[in-house]
Amino acid sequence: MPYQSSGGRRDNVQLGAGRSVWAGAPAPAIPERALDGIPGCLAWIALLFSIIAGLAFPRALLLMAALLGFYAAVRFLFAGIANVRGLRLISQWEQTDWKTYYQQSAAPGALEWDAVHHIVIIPNYKEPDIILRQTLDNLASQYEASRRMTVVLAMEAAEEGSVEKAERLRADYAGCFANLYFTVHPRGLPGEMQCKSANQAWAARWVKRRLVDQGGYSIDHILVTTQDADTLWHRNHFFALTCLFALNPARHLRFWQAPIRYHTNIWDINPLLRIVNAYATAFELAYLAAPWWIPMPMSSYSLSLRLLDSSGYWDPDVIADEWHMFIKAFFNRDGQVELERVFLPFSATAVTGDTLWEAIKNRYQQTLRHAWGSKEVGYIIAKMIEHPEIEFGAAFRLLFRVAHDILLAGAGWVILTVGSQFPIIVNPQIAPPLLDVLRDPALLVDYPTFILLTIASLLVVALGIIFWAQDVIVRPPRPRSPTLRERFWTLLSFPLLPIMTLIFVALPTLQAQTRLLVGIPLRFRVSRKV
Repeated sequence: MPYQSSGGRRDNVQLGAGRSVWAGAPAPAIPERALDGIPGCLAWIALLFSIIAGLAFPRALLLMAALLGFYAAVRFLFAGIANVRGLRLISQWEQTDWKTYYQQSAAPGALEWDAVHHIVIIPNYKEPDIILRQTLDNLASQYEASRRMTVVLAMEAAEEGSVEKAERLRADYAGCFANLYFTVHPRGLPGEMQCKSANQAWAARWVKRRLVDQGGYSIDHILVTTQDADTLWHRNHFFALTCLFALNPARHLRFWQAPIRYHTNIWDINPLLRIVNAYATAFELAYLAAPWWIPMPMSSYSLSLRLLDSSGYWDPDVIADEWHMFIKAFFNRDGQVELERVFLPFSATAVTGDTLWEAIKNRYQQTLRHAWGSKEVGYIIAKMIEHPEIEFGAAFRLLFRVAHDILLAGAGWVILTVGSQFPIIVNPQIAPPLLDVLRDPALLVDYPTFILLTIASLLVVALGIIFWAQDVIVRPPRPRSPTLRERFWTLLSFPLLPIMTLIFVALPTLQAQTRLLVGIPLRFRVSRKV
């Protein structure tokens, strides 16, 4: 289905399967494929450019790659600074009494403390009982869960035995929550994929009818949290959310996001892969803590039911639902939607497997699924065309934030790797002999480009180690002493970090972008985590 363009009228029209457009004078539709293919097209153009430039002007290409590598290193440096700030903020938030903070900060327009109600949606498909029970135990321990929390187990009809599983869980956890429901998302609905986005949209519409339309709850007092089935919230998460939602006068124009730590099974995954999770944890915290970056929702997040309902819920054919929902709400509400930080980290389960090879394949598939968010570059451009009335600067900042990471991991990685290696392969005279440099590093003075590349590489390696050390400090206690084999794999992970970045970031990103370019769909797969 093409992205629909429209004029400026704001009459929301539902177009089957949950899609919505604005009614008004129709403009020519933009082919979805053309917009989806932008990142992949740029990646392949970057490859072609690097080959031609490597033959025609190798020194200029090498300098371009060096500058890009230095930019990436500086980005790592700023992430390290932001990460330190984030750890300090977490410490402060953990010491806050949110009821007292509310009483001291409440102003006219704030909701009554007892008026706030939480809906927690748990989309799941073939999740083991042990994971779901762990998640429900965590939710039951949250602030006043038995009085102010409604939990919805969003089951899939495609999973055999899902209804029986949900009924067992509902019986075992009766009384732990104000309400505990389960929904069963039908398979094969027109215009839908079997994915988290479609499932949680089905569940959210159902619970809205149950609580608001039939039960008399106020839609303006409900905060919806959607979470992965393995998310374990900080003990004060919903305590803080109650306060933040009640106090914020723009509560219906906000998302809320806490930082992720992949620590639930950190001691059970292969130690070679722990540095990858440390890297991901560090950057997620850095994005939230850095005032110079626009934060985006990731994995598990919250927004008001009013905002969710007015934005048309989650689209049922989207894999990267977090960014898509935020972007959809942003343009639905005239570019006024922002994300608020919640510096109370939640724990997630890292991808694993029975063997190292299986763990590598599962991690690759997870990144491939996340990289399907490359579609959002085209989606934002389409929305900018549809809504010229929205301030260009605000919309462009969102586009830059999303496109920056997507293009850096795709076209940027191509230029950085091919641009730093291919010119030397075809023109070895432009590079200093490695053995000579090892004997006399001062020779690099005659090759400033290589000085830049060396500094960038050393900075990235050093910050990778710092990210790992920061992650180790906040990990849960070890259940057992490390073995010699475990120590070996841990030490080996540091020099292998560039290779693992290639495997777990660059290649799946390029694969996703290429599939979007040529129109090959992605089948949603549940990542193995136990």
